[in-house]
Amino acid sequence: MKHQKTPKICILGGGFAGLYTALHLVSLPRNKSLSPEITLIDKEERFLFTPFLYELITDEFRDWEIAPSFHKLLDQDQIQFYQGIVENVDLKKREIHLNNGNLTYDYLVLSVGRKTFSAVRTHEQAQTYAFRTLADAERLKQRLSLLELSQKPKISIALIGGGPNGVELAGKLADRLKQRGEIYLIVRGQEILKGFSKFSQKVAYQSLISRGVQIKFQTHIESVDPEHITLVAPEYQEKIQIDLVVETVGTQPREWLYHLDCQHNKRGQILTTPTLQLVDYPEVFALGDLADIRNLQGQQVPATAQAAFQQGSVTARNLKALIRGQSLKAFHYFHFGEMLTLGIQEATVCSFGVKLRGLIACWVRTWVYILLRMPTVNHRLQVIQYRWKQEMTKLLTISRRSTKLKSHKIL
Repeated sequence: MKHQKTPKICILGGGFAGLYTALHLVSLPRNKSLSPEITLIDKEERFLFTPFLYELITDEFRDWEIAPSFHKLLDQDQIQFYQGIVENVDLKKREIHLNNGNLTYDYLVLSVGRKTFSAVRTHEQAQTYAFRTLADAERLKQRLSLLELSQKPKISIALIGGGPNGVELAGKLADRLKQRGEIYLIVRGQEILKGFSKFSQKVAYQSLISRGVQIKFQTHIESVDPEHITLVAPEYQEKIQIDLVVETVGTQPREWLYHLDCQHNKRGQILTTPTLQLVDYPEVFALGDLADIRNLQGQQVPATAQAAFQQGSVTARNLKALIRGQSLKAFHYFHFGEMLTLGIQEATVCSFGVKLRGLIACWVRTWVYILLRMPTVNHRLQVIQYRWKQEMTKLLTISRRSTKLKSHKIL
């Protein structure tokens, strides 16, 4: 009997698309003779649950909750983790070249995402802050702590970008700094949250205004020096004093992706078939914002966590089908709705006709993400246990305070 070779699947990138492809692969029914060897490669040692990155700024979440290590997440599954930086991929030879070694594959999943770049002209002594990674959040928190320890009566912060990143971060910063904060949200267009529902746009706008956030529509930053930014709008130019500039927009493909021997669009994104495979290399799948993925109407699928999560599930099933010589299924993106944090204990939820705002929306958003989206059952249980203890401690503290007040009144 001819011995069948064990298929080798390599997944480049441990974000939502890559990690969930791996996790879905090991959860599918297995055929021992065709059970693949799965390797997940990422330059970081920890996965990042990006929807809760904003909660780090206000200490609502701990870093271990939203950024567990890959070794911890994959330790119960038949997935190898390899930490390294991709330098090149030879699609013809099926080789991955890393900074610390080379790997070969039979099937490949590209899900490394795009990298951050600054589009703002800065003075040589000035700097802007990004907000996409755990390191970005930690760096931003350190800078905020220094500003809070200073003697400045006001802490002025400019956020570039009116998308969800800019809007959600603005609310958190406003709540952290309270009356001391002076937050500017710089938006190139005429609205925030472009592409979101009118409900989400309206609630978010009202929330930001109520927190004193100054929204500058149809405006861009011309330059940044160590103490000021220059804003340009259609009818005026303005120079304002600023302590911190955060860019929440601006991404570009990683350099090695430009050199891949495959088809790209004008933005440098990889073209895929409806089954998420590369046009010329059916053994290679491309997911997330590095790929040009379209819905049934021909519109580009948004680069969101929920889209990446769905792509991971479909890719895992298609990989299994490809290995077994079965037919593959096209990817159909389904929009489940929108959930945004708008500050401490405030959020908005718009899904399946349900529209929520305020504290209840915050609770729904938090627990939907924890129960349905956080990776692995073990990690979810740890987070739930920790959250439960935190809530019980708060209730016990409130109860004790109430008892003390009552005893004082009696006396």
